[in-house]
Amino acid sequence: MKKIFSLLFAVVFCLASFSQDSLVWKISAKKITDSTYQITANSTIAKGWHLYANNPTVAGLEESNVKFVFQLDNIKTVDEISASPKVETIKDVLFENAVVNVYTNDIQLKQTIKINGIVPAIIKASVAGFIAKETELIPLAEIQAEFALEGGIAASTNNIRLGSVDIKNPVNQCGDKIEKGSLWTVFLLGLVGGFIALFTPCMFPMIPVTVSFFTKRSPTRKKGIQNGLLYGFFIFAIYALASTPFHLLNLNSEIFNSISTSPTLNIIFFIIFIIFSIAFFGYFEITLPHSIAGKADSKSNLGSSIGIFFMALTLVIVSFSCTGVILGTLLVGTSSGGAWALTVGMSGFGIALGLPFALFAIFPNWLENLPKSGGWLDTVKKVLAFVEVALALKFLSNADLVSHWGLLKREVFIALWIVVCIGLALYSFGILLLPHDYKGQKIGTGRKTIGGIAILFVLYLAPGLTKTKYANLTLLSGIVPPLSYSVYADEARFKGLEPNVINDYDKALEMAKAQHKPLLIDFTGWACANCRRMEEQVWTNKEVAKIIRENFILVSLYVDDKAKLPVEKRIMNYKTIDGNVKDIITIGDRYATFESENFNQVSQPLYVMLDNNEKLLAFPVGATFDAKKYLSWLECGVKGFKQ
Repeated sequence: MKKIFSLLFAVVFCLASFSQDSLVWKISAKKITDSTYQITANSTIAKGWHLYANNPTVAGLEESNVKFVFQLDNIKTVDEISASPKVETIKDVLFENAVVNVYTNDIQLKQTIKINGIVPAIIKASVAGFIAKETELIPLAEIQAEFALEGGIAASTNNIRLGSVDIKNPVNQCGDKIEKGSLWTVFLLGLVGGFIALFTPCMFPMIPVTVSFFTKRSPTRKKGIQNGLLYGFFIFAIYALASTPFHLLNLNSEIFNSISTSPTLNIIFFIIFIIFSIAFFGYFEITLPHSIAGKADSKSNLGSSIGIFFMALTLVIVSFSCTGVILGTLLVGTSSGGAWALTVGMSGFGIALGLPFALFAIFPNWLENLPKSGGWLDTVKKVLAFVEVALALKFLSNADLVSHWGLLKREVFIALWIVVCIGLALYSFGILLLPHDYKGQKIGTGRKTIGGIAILFVLYLAPGLTKTKYANLTLLSGIVPPLSYSVYADEARFKGLEPNVINDYDKALEMAKAQHKPLLIDFTGWACANCRRMEEQVWTNKEVAKIIRENFILVSLYVDDKAKLPVEKRIMNYKTIDGNVKDIITIGDRYATFESENFNQVSQPLYVMLDNNEKLLAFPVGATFDAKKYLSWLECGVKGFKQ
């Protein structure tokens, strides 16, 4: 397993070292008929490298053909791809000196395509294949080239900007001006995560050892305190500075929000957390390559503050097998808040890890009261392993909800959590033995308490498997899948307040004008936890449900919907108000942009009331779990509409 992780680091390094502009394609299109175009791509292959052509008889290269990859799904190829100059043949050491067909030097590719339906004015495409040099084999970088189609129809941006909404001056001055999520909350989450990480076998034993090093080897007590403080500060600084790339990349704020909703990323997180949990159970150990830790450790012998910095860096690296799991959970949980939320969260994490080293350096006598390392640290890891499995299921559930696979319906998800809790209880009482456990092992009060809590949680979860009124697990609203995503979905009581329109703002606006009602826009997401809490705890309030049904056209716009827009509504290189450029391809892209461009928000849920002339009736509000407060906001909007 250690070799696997070392290999992964090597692959990443290799890909990073292979410049993305090593094979840049210039792509153009020539119109043949109204729907048929000849696509031409030109590039220059660097000296010593070759691009694999068609090799159907060479084992391992059967699928290496060069091909165009188009962004649109309504494009069909008319003929086979052609290339000039013609292919060369070489003996390839990568494939046991087999004779293979390759392209070198300047190359031109051509292919005829047919576009079904409306032809867009601009599309993007890339060239897929493999490029090699001696013993190096690398897939072509997925860099898309943009080009125009003669006679194509440009997508209108009217469906993105309302233009007439004055978000500073609504009809009524009610509702709360939306503020960004509290960074203090993120900081506290990071702090808690750091304190949890302290009580793992990788970190806890290091406290007395490291503090003793500073206090005993420093020439004076004052110098020992200074070194201990500096050591703690460097631990904090390393974690805080680790988020710097997110600031330098200047990523669109919606990118961070999409991290928690992307099916692909959620599946990746699911796999990672399962791997981490297996490691925490004790079946293997995750470590960074020894070369990385070795280089950092060799520098720690340097004098003064530089040596102390590398000591801190060494600690961060060698403790990764324990802290990586908790830090990964923190990063995923705070990523939707943007780069600063990541920085604040990691700073809290770093402070929690660095603070004990500083404090014990100042007060070395405290070390005598510090619990001794022992089996309890292994218990902490294994309890965290069960928690990681539960979190992994949450990521899988997010992907399932967004993609509508139907794999983890509400009752299935709850049943799996019950299994995890039963496993935790059995382990806590010594019935389930994991690596390094043995029969007859003494079970302390702490483990028994954890087992009792696990059993109580099972009893709380159990009604969630039924069709009774107790199935609504209020404390877990937004964490478990919604009541509507249930094997009992045909039951009317599980549907709640349903929107008049889903993912069609234009249709909702037409209905609002026809029925002379205001719009209640619900910016939401399939994987949005607070959205589910609002639907299950606030929208189910009788007064709230009544005023919405009688006075509004409710439209729910899912910003994480991955269904693609019709070709004519897709927009390439859309320039946002803040100067970023993005492609609007999916329904989610459209409504995420619609929210950010018109209401200066990227978080969900966001509730907006507009009259049927698209004038703001009150300040938008976010998650408001006080039903009376939310009702008052709705009443204010109704009053503004009737004025």
